[in-house]
Amino acid sequence: MNIQDLIAADIKKSLVDSGITITIQPTVHRTKNLKLGHYQSNTIIKIANILKKNAYQLSQIIVNNMKKKYIYEKIEIAKPGFINFFLKLQWLSTQLEESLYSSRLNISIPKPQTIVIDYSSPNIAKEMHVGHLRSTIIGDATARMLEFLGHNVIRVNHIGDWGMQFGMLIAYLEKYKDISLTNNVSLLDLENVYKKSKKKYDTDILFKALSRKYLIKLQTGDEYCRKIWNNLITITLKHNEKIYNKLDVTLKNIHIMGESSYNNILPNIVDDLIKKNIATSYKGSIIVFLEEFKNRNNKTMGVIIQKQDTGYLYSTIDIACIKYRCEILHPDKILYYTDSRQYQYLKQIQKIAKKAGYIPDHVNIEHHIFGMILSKNRRPFKTRLGKNIKLYALLEEGVKRAKNIIRKKNPYLSETKICKLANIIGIGAIKYADLSKNRITDYIFNWDQMLSFEGNTAPYIQYAYARIMSIFKKSKHVISKSKYNIYLSEKYEIELALTLLQFEETIFISANQGTPHIMCNYLYKLSVVFSSFYENCSILFSTTQEVLHSRLKLSSLTAKTIQVGLYILGINTVHSM
Repeated sequence: MNIQDLIAADIKKSLVDSGITITIQPTVHRTKNLKLGHYQSNTIIKIANILKKNAYQLSQIIVNNMKKKYIYEKIEIAKPGFINFFLKLQWLSTQLEESLYSSRLNISIPKPQTIVIDYSSPNIAKEMHVGHLRSTIIGDATARMLEFLGHNVIRVNHIGDWGMQFGMLIAYLEKYKDISLTNNVSLLDLENVYKKSKKKYDTDILFKALSRKYLIKLQTGDEYCRKIWNNLITITLKHNEKIYNKLDVTLKNIHIMGESSYNNILPNIVDDLIKKNIATSYKGSIIVFLEEFKNRNNKTMGVIIQKQDTGYLYSTIDIACIKYRCEILHPDKILYYTDSRQYQYLKQIQKIAKKAGYIPDHVNIEHHIFGMILSKNRRPFKTRLGKNIKLYALLEEGVKRAKNIIRKKNPYLSETKICKLANIIGIGAIKYADLSKNRITDYIFNWDQMLSFEGNTAPYIQYAYARIMSIFKKSKHVISKSKYNIYLSEKYEIELALTLLQFEETIFISANQGTPHIMCNYLYKLSVVFSSFYENCSILFSTTQEVLHSRLKLSSLTAKTIQVGLYILGINTVHSM
């Protein structure tokens, strides 16, 4: 039940019934003080200004029509034109009952769309580092939320499995034979080879020529080069799979569609862009000039799609990628989760694809950019030696720190239980610390803060869930669907009820905008509100059976909402901590 939308629709209908046409959608929000109402709208002031009417008088017209609706206990107007809505407690109770016994928390399902989500996208022959965390978990959280809402979500892991780095790697492996890919080679071994080959490529003209030779052989289908290339990919994917499993993200190998997937259609893309007068030859290269984009000198920027040596670039691959997704996957929407530094580049690629007619008018493409993870000195989060922190090492450190905290809090737990809890709490803490920050901003990485059992952290919310589980363990009561209904009288019960019913409002905003931090803030607020309810409203020692079962139901729905909310963020719950 989306109460915001329900009230907004009532306001709009009231205006229409009064013969007033509006062009803006009324907005509604929760009040901070229950004495002022449960919900409030100040849109009428804006509408009145547009219509050149008195806001207070317009509000009176709306209220007179809406008072007839069965869901409102009363509606009040505050000057100059604020409308405060008090909902009937019995109606709220009915909505809570429906949510409690619904597998989906009674969330309405919108018209399903096909949505392609491009996220994670690591490179081959390199270990994933901390910079890959945000793309991976923010993209995954959005995929989970959209899927929960009934959309057809197509996950795509656009891995960097093509390009000059493979010419360099094959050339180095053949020339120096540092390692054999037939042995138990680790991804770290490959990364060391990559670093050596890159250094050689940048300083040795003969090695650069050799690298280009092997790249051409790979691109033209040389069997031996393809075999080495496949081995490099296999070794990398095995390592990445360990990280995905540890992070509990829903990306699998079936979702991989790397840069190499589009290799065969690149010549057609270039020819088509030339034919449509979108691309032109310039100093031996094929370039698309975009009047919409200017450089620092206010000159038109160009995007190279084919080099002088006839080689293709990432731009060519990304244009081909958009064309393929629109023609084959038939999406309504395509979402990219990328570093903020790639925003302009992706807008340029989108503009070229749009000019070429590769993107149908109904397809919406969104770039969900994100900021960087910083250390305490507000610089990119790296080791003391200035190297990128490996993602797997970061996750292991999180689990290790969680183990130490759990041992101190629960010294009598078995090692098996400690390890299980540490994985859930440690990984959950890292993910939540990232997801709870607005994705467009940078944030400072802080171990102590993210593993704290206080404040807006995963352990705090997981503890709220565990506390509710302990209530049911002690009570031994079975909640009956028909015997006792939820009854709201205390302000703490009403506040908890209203917060619980905000879940649908929250998930729609969070999923549609790709902003998991909104869901995180909601779950934290719900946990805080439940804590106040728990401390001020006796549950197990309630005065009557009716009150007991009502409060158990509120507690049960709170636990269910927390569990679902954390699940769609990719975080697990525990029954005890």
